[in-house]
Amino acid sequence: MHFLSPPGFLGLKRLAPLAAGLLALSVATAQPGPEPGVSSAPDNAQAVALPKLASALRQGGYVIYFRHTATDFSRTDAGMRDYADCGNQRMLSSQGRSQAREIGRRIAALKLPPPQALASPMCRTLETAELMLGRVAPDNSLREGTAGDYPGLRRLLAGPVTAGSNRWLIGHGTPFRAIAGPPHLAEGEAAILRPDGTRWTVVARVLPQQWAQLR
Repeated sequence: MHFLSPPGFLGLKRLAPLAAGLLALSVATAQPGPEPGVSSAPDNAQAVALPKLASALRQGGYVIYFRHTATDFSRTDAGMRDYADCGNQRMLSSQGRSQAREIGRRIAALKLPPPQALASPMCRTLETAELMLGRVAPDNSLREGTAGDYPGLRRLLAGPVTAGSNRWLIGHGTPFRAIAGPPHLAEGEAAILRPDGTRWTVVARVLPQQWAQLR
């Protein structure tokens, strides 16, 4: 089962913006960085245990934020000309591709509502998204920021989710930590958030291997 029919990675890559300098629209009132003491660990009062998480996600109303799966750290993004320049970016390792496929199989088996899905335009995030969910739209909001803040990502994490659906975001560890606080997401780890329109509450975090525990 695929949520959407994938066009193949090369086709998806052409959907990515070609100019790395394009910036997401900023929000004038956004404050850089997380507030003091803010943590992206699950809130003790509102945490959803893994055995109950699939049932909660089937009801919809959540944001699922993934950091891309495992990458090849022998490569960097230093020579990248634009987002479509995969040859000069850090890419998924073979382990990362296997992780993304397995997470995708586990997610498909849960029969969750059709997602609203967006990915950072970097090649490693788009490939993670395709292997997990099928075709996913690239969105600069997950990547671009100013002075350590990511106003577009803030909106995506806090904004209301269409009833009966969930918003799936495939991005990077640094932007998420910059606004949601520590602990840093591991590669392939997901944070499950309940948005209220202006803020959000982290209710669970799921490592790649933990999707097998959801029923």
